Amino acid sequence: MLKKGYLAAIIIFSLFIIAACSSKSSEEQIHDHLEEAIELEEDYETHQQEIQELEQQEQDIYSQIVELDMEQFEEIQQLSDEAISVVEQKQEKLVEERESIESSQEEFGEIESIISDLEDDNVQQEAENMYDIMGERYTTYFDLNDTYQASVDQEKELYEMLQLEEIEQDEVTNHLEALNENYESIIALNESFNQLTADYNEAKRTFYEDSDLNVSYNDESDSEAAE
Repeated sequence: MLKKGYLAAIIIFSLFIIAACSSKSSEEQIHDHLEEAIELEEDYETHQQEIQELEQQEQDIYSQIVELDMEQFEEIQQLSDEAISVVEQKQEKLVEERESIESSQEEFGEIESIISDLEDDNVQQEAENMYDIMGERYTTYFDLNDTYQASVDQEKELYEMLQLEEIEQDEVTNHLEALNENYESIIALNESFNQLTADYNEAKRTFYEDSDLNVSYNDESDSEAAE
């Protein structure tokens, strides 16, 4: 079985220095919601790593299965049971991962009502652009998660089929073809998600730089401070 990676881009974290004041500006309020939304995605990154490890476990089991013939059917059944257990763990991680993104989306949505309060027209336009990009990113993620969950369901069905001694080869082949079609969709959606993440990072950086905020970026590829 050709496994396709389910890697996701990481939103740039930023550290900020904002002078204490009695009430926060609209820019500061937006900043706080953006950074909280990012923090809520930390669990998502953890689940991504766990899913990748489970993917490797499943791939190893599948590789063992395809090396066997029907004279070793009992071993095929045993390995299929192990694969089903791994797949069920993936299903659980996908649900948990989705919950972290949903929490992030809810927090991010808090900025919508604040954007119109921005006094600088240029900064307001940048905030709207950033908001639209992130909205598209969330939509793409949910499409990706739905598609990936569907493929995991298909994987479970495949291992259940392999436990049937009388299963027809054509039925297995057709199932594998459908599964690979889903993998291709996952790759395309994942590429879109990663690009939207990069686009959002750039839009957020531009918004911070043009706002009256002191922000220090802290990421592997870049480090700068907007004084």
